[in-house]
Amino acid sequence: MKTLYISDLDGTLLQPNVELSEKSIKILNELMSQGMLFSVATARTIASVKPILTKLAISVPIVLMNGVCIYDLHKNDYIKVETFPRESIDLLMEVIRNNHLKGFAYTIKNGVMSTYYEDLNNKALKDFYQERVDRYQKKFIQIDDFTSLSKEPLIYFSLLDQKKNLEPIYHILEAIPDLNCVFYKDNYSPDLWYLETYSNTASKYHAVQFLRSYLNLDKIVCFGDNRNDLPLFEASDHKIAVGNAVTDLKAKADLIIGNNYEDGVASWLEQNVTF
Repeated sequence: MKTLYISDLDGTLLQPNVELSEKSIKILNELMSQGMLFSVATARTIASVKPILTKLAISVPIVLMNGVCIYDLHKNDYIKVETFPRESIDLLMEVIRNNHLKGFAYTIKNGVMSTYYEDLNNKALKDFYQERVDRYQKKFIQIDDFTSLSKEPLIYFSLLDQKKNLEPIYHILEAIPDLNCVFYKDNYSPDLWYLETYSNTASKYHAVQFLRSYLNLDKIVCFGDNRNDLPLFEASDHKIAVGNAVTDLKAKADLIIGNNYEDGVASWLEQNVTF
């Protein structure tokens, strides 16, 4: 039986210091050398994922940006990218403008991702920006107005703020038919939530279904911790939550294992994957 094991990163496979432990690296590489198919499905972009995964010998495509992109690490190229439907961009821009929203907009053109912002008007956005510049040398482009991107191949819009500020916006965006959005707590801050919007043809569910066909898989086993992993669970045959997962995800899990800081995913794989 051809099985893919696929894991979320932050809060699931990664340690609280946003790195893979040496134990997890050793276990995963040993299992992959014996034939285990392993991938990741994350909200992150390739700019931060590549440095994180540099020590892992992953041979199959990975899922980025909550399913908007599928990326081949060996070819250094996107296999699949879902852009916003043209008719929904104007509606999205109207919501952004009317509610004075600040965040990050992403495009991919000719295989190159660009990340844009207008200004960083809260500490959360400033910290997000600075951490990715300092840690991953990610490049950002400042623009005067997000509406200037309305004719560009827009793929993703991300907000980061307190739950009370973003929840009303979430309900506005989820009512737009051609858009998909996820609203979930930041793994690294007790007060912050992400609200991320993209095409309704993109999600971790859609991406995993694509991989199922692309790799001719018989079974998919997934690991997650947060609300944005619910679509990943829906698409998988066996659903595993780490011990630190949110209650909503644990309720959907077939199994709950050790916490991320205990190498829960790698330890379970080491004990349960057979060849």
